[in-house]
Amino acid sequence: MASVSPEETVENDAMPRELAAESKLYVDVGVDYIPIVYRDEYNIHLLGLEKLHPFDACKWGNVIKNLKKKNLLKGLNLATPNEATEADLRLVHSASYLRSLKWSINVAKIIEVAPVALVPNIVLQKRVLKPFRYQVGGSVLAGKLAIERGWSINVGGGFHHCWGNKGGGFCAYADITLTVHFILNHYPHVERVMILDLDAHQGNGHERDFIGRKDIYILDMYNKYIYPNDTYAKGAISRKIELFAYTEDEEYLDRVNVHVEGALNEFSPHVVIYNAGTDILEGDCLGLLSITKQGIIERDEIVFQKVRQRSIPIVMLTSGGYQRVTAAVIADSIANLNKKSLIDMSSH
Repeated sequence: MASVSPEETVENDAMPRELAAESKLYVDVGVDYIPIVYRDEYNIHLLGLEKLHPFDACKWGNVIKNLKKKNLLKGLNLATPNEATEADLRLVHSASYLRSLKWSINVAKIIEVAPVALVPNIVLQKRVLKPFRYQVGGSVLAGKLAIERGWSINVGGGFHHCWGNKGGGFCAYADITLTVHFILNHYPHVERVMILDLDAHQGNGHERDFIGRKDIYILDMYNKYIYPNDTYAKGAISRKIELFAYTEDEEYLDRVNVHVEGALNEFSPHVVIYNAGTDILEGDCLGLLSITKQGIIERDEIVFQKVRQRSIPIVMLTSGGYQRVTAAVIADSIANLNKKSLIDMSSH
């Protein structure tokens, strides 16, 4: 893939950060709700056109179904987010970018389904962009819950290819950037944020948004041969681990272990945003890595163990993952984190 040019990262005209105080994304969540964030509106139903992309457009709902099959959610309430409004999105996005989403051809490019360009935009707003906006709200709420409870999981989100002025790679809104802004604006004691991006692809969106920021530390481990190959954005990465195609469990988990430990020792963050993409799974046609299901479960366990033993709040986002089995793998990993007492899936 061709690299994205630095000219596409410009100072956008986002609104003042103080507007975050007026947002309805930071709702109070009672102790009888666990810090797993989800609502059915996350899922995409676009007249069957969603099947033209390898992404499972109902992955998020399928994660919940798999957790229910394991009886892990019996008697439990999940936190439900509000939809991110235009005012919320303007904290990180330029007005011109948000206007561009009112043209179906631009949405088609972002979600990589060409026929979507022929669909009336009002339909795309309701069937595609609204689910994304709910997931953005979920990421922001998960940030609040992590600070309050020590951990949280948004069953959606992780749109790490989108930045203030541009979307791409199935990412229309910059939820990671927005989540970080909300945390920094609402919690004065949080001065250092770490983004651990272990999706198979480089997280060029949040990298472009945070390039030059000393209070944001980005660890990014990705397949060096696939999209987006954004050379300019790599300048924002504090710890860059580039993988060869078809890397397998042993080498992968060794690198996770060494580099997550090294990053935490080097930076000492006040909160961690963990972008836990499952497109590293063997057989994924876009990730092109060879990590087993057990490898993903162990990866998540390593991350949570290292972060939580330091009493650092952690927000997990599910991000990429392009196979029908992905939802079951995410559910298995959440179950393992609960079994190992790295999260507590019981209401209090």
